[in-house]
Amino acid sequence: MKNHQKLTLLFWHRKSKADAKGYAPVICRISIEGEEPEELAIGRKVHINNWDIENKIAKGSSLEKKTNLKISEVAVDLNREFTILQAGYDHITPLMVKNVYNGLPPKLSKGLPKPEAKIIPTLLQVTDLHISNFKKMVDKKLRSGETLKQWNATRKKIEEFLVTHFRIKDMDLEAIDYSFAVKFYNYLTIDREKVLGEAAAKKQIKNTKEILTFAETSTWILKNPIIKFKCGGDETDIPPLEYFEVERIWNKEITIQRLAEVRDAFIFQCFTGFAFQDVFALTTENIIRVGIIGERWLIKDRGKTGVSETVPILPIIDELIEKYKYHLCRKDKGLLIPVNSNARYNGYLKELAVICGINRELNTHLARHTFADIMLNIMEFSLEEVSKMLGHKTTRTTQRYAKVKRNKISKTLARVKGIVFTADGQLRKIAC
Repeated sequence: MKNHQKLTLLFWHRKSKADAKGYAPVICRISIEGEEPEELAIGRKVHINNWDIENKIAKGSSLEKKTNLKISEVAVDLNREFTILQAGYDHITPLMVKNVYNGLPPKLSKGLPKPEAKIIPTLLQVTDLHISNFKKMVDKKLRSGETLKQWNATRKKIEEFLVTHFRIKDMDLEAIDYSFAVKFYNYLTIDREKVLGEAAAKKQIKNTKEILTFAETSTWILKNPIIKFKCGGDETDIPPLEYFEVERIWNKEITIQRLAEVRDAFIFQCFTGFAFQDVFALTTENIIRVGIIGERWLIKDRGKTGVSETVPILPIIDELIEKYKYHLCRKDKGLLIPVNSNARYNGYLKELAVICGINRELNTHLARHTFADIMLNIMEFSLEEVSKMLGHKTTRTTQRYAKVKRNKISKTLARVKGIVFTADGQLRKIAC
């Protein structure tokens, strides 16, 4: 028998439940003729001055527009659930519609124990869960401890943004929309006391996107609201040190031991390409003899990606390894060279730049870019070979490190132009 019952929905403002700031919940009354009506809170509040009694909607700014959108969504969902119930039941009550909307069995009566409600975590709770999962992978040596530090830094910046911009300690996932990413980016690059560069700020947004994608795959939200925010395609170009600047640093006479050791560590990076966390942990066991003549190479899996870095030991590196043969770092821990903590290392590098007359900031990552430049443009290794030495998964990543310079093109031209042109500039006949 076809069900001919009709559903009526009425949205109203329960002003009697207004809070101290004057905000009261919006309620939906579900009615079917001849049945006891049911009330459903839609999870939204409107100020008592912003409710249009006649049209049963909120009036005002963007917050009220979101409330009206929620009203429309609830109405659509309730009508859909009612239509589905009509296909399976001869008689429907408002309680049945409310039950199905809340994810409960249609025939569940009032007073009976309800199935355990689904708990939706907040933004920072999701972030903590994501970091906790990442830490488990770090513990199993599947991810880098340095990357874990970056995730913790992202959490601090999200929390800082929520407190500074929204004046709240945490945020519900459903309150996040696309503008969250835009506001977060502007905060990091413009409004923050210590602003970030564009690349660093977009890295924080990228991490936040990954957190919200985790929330989406965990079915806590239907869709990642900031997925369309672009975080790539405009990486900041980091020019390497010029070769004469590397020479100046290496040849500078330094009498302060801590700065001399920092200089040596930086030069070590410039001629091996190892990232800070990898050079920090290099031991004598990473020296491997390769080939028939037993060349000494440094081979180590990158802490960040697990991809093997394979770098020949150049004479300058051999000299540094020998220099620290009797240093405590070698005698006590087997480390090749002494390396400070990341913060102290970068701090000392600023001093080193001043005493060496380098008019730019030195940092550990700059050394890696400089290595790529030396290998590609001066020693003329191929991009694929440089990629292998840097431990990159693809040459696409290497292209951001190693920019082909004009002098390399000039050298190549001088070497090969005789293939096509004669000494007086005429085209040669070449058999194809």
